[in-house]
Amino acid sequence: MVLGNSLSIVNATKYYKKFKAVDDVNLEVNQGEFLTILGPSGSGKTSLLKLIAGFEQLNQGAIVLNDQDISKRKPYERDIGMLFQNYALFPHMTIFDNIAYPLRLRKIPKKEVQERVEAILKLVHLEQFGSRYPEQLSGGQQQRVALARAIVFNPPLLLLDEPLGALDKQLRKKMQLEIKHIQEQIGITTVSVTHDQEEALTMSDKICVMNNGRIEQVDSPENLYKRPKNRFVAEFIGEINLIKGNVVSVDEEKAKVKVNEGFVVDIGVDSELDIKNQSMLIALRPENIQIAKEESEFHNTIKAKVIESIYVGEAFNIKTRTETGEEITAKIPANVSELPLKDKDIFLGWNCKDACLIHDETPA
Repeated sequence: MVLGNSLSIVNATKYYKKFKAVDDVNLEVNQGEFLTILGPSGSGKTSLLKLIAGFEQLNQGAIVLNDQDISKRKPYERDIGMLFQNYALFPHMTIFDNIAYPLRLRKIPKKEVQERVEAILKLVHLEQFGSRYPEQLSGGQQQRVALARAIVFNPPLLLLDEPLGALDKQLRKKMQLEIKHIQEQIGITTVSVTHDQEEALTMSDKICVMNNGRIEQVDSPENLYKRPKNRFVAEFIGEINLIKGNVVSVDEEKAKVKVNEGFVVDIGVDSELDIKNQSMLIALRPENIQIAKEESEFHNTIKAKVIESIYVGEAFNIKTRTETGEEITAKIPANVSELPLKDKDIFLGWNCKDACLIHDETPA
């Protein structure tokens, strides 16, 4: 079994000429944890991964692995396992020899090489494929070979660089779970980089959302989705409605927020916050909204007119517009017997705990 190690990134800063790609980043990855760095193109996520791997050098800060500062070490001196998007397998070597390569580089005895490669082939369910060549394997099988090669030498840390980007959608979903199960089984500390939100939510223990070289939020997938800390995170992770309102009152459990045309709704809060009389945004996921048969059916309701209904397989995306012009989307299960017609006035309802408040960062 591989024992994971803790990783600390301390005040990490990286410039490319005058451009600050990584801006004073602090991040902790616990032993055995699977952390995904998520962000749009240009957010700094790949630059941060390269700094951890040693492919780029810090301008400021430190990278500490298992209480040792590895910031000045060459990539090969860090002894980190890496899985690339293109797999980087040797086409002239058998699967066995591809996986054995890092062990032979480290002068591991022949008998131990045989034992380790056989064990890892079994772990990735390729024990019958050792004598084949990469071109004889499917994309998913090649990726498992690349993963086996990255972990066979028991590295202290595994880095994944867009590991599933080359696979089709269905295979990508399958491999998400396979990689996660293998990571949990061997207990290796893992840092992955992706722009795929679903991949991050599925595979990670924690997600680090980056934007413009800085960290916006580090949290569990559930908290990140249900309780985004700001507008960027809210809009970047999945679909969301952001409804403007003004906080009328607040206590330890909820805030009363006045929205369009005098509607007042209750929004759950974790503690008593100093946000009274502030303009805030109600962050509300479409799947948490239901159509109310009458205004009093739900704790919170808003009147709106249906402007569009889009079938997406398992649900209908019902687009509505309030009397003050705000658009709100509700995701209604496709098996609902009566869907509202276009141009019909309806009440949208949701529960207090199914929404949260974030600061309104819209320029005045």
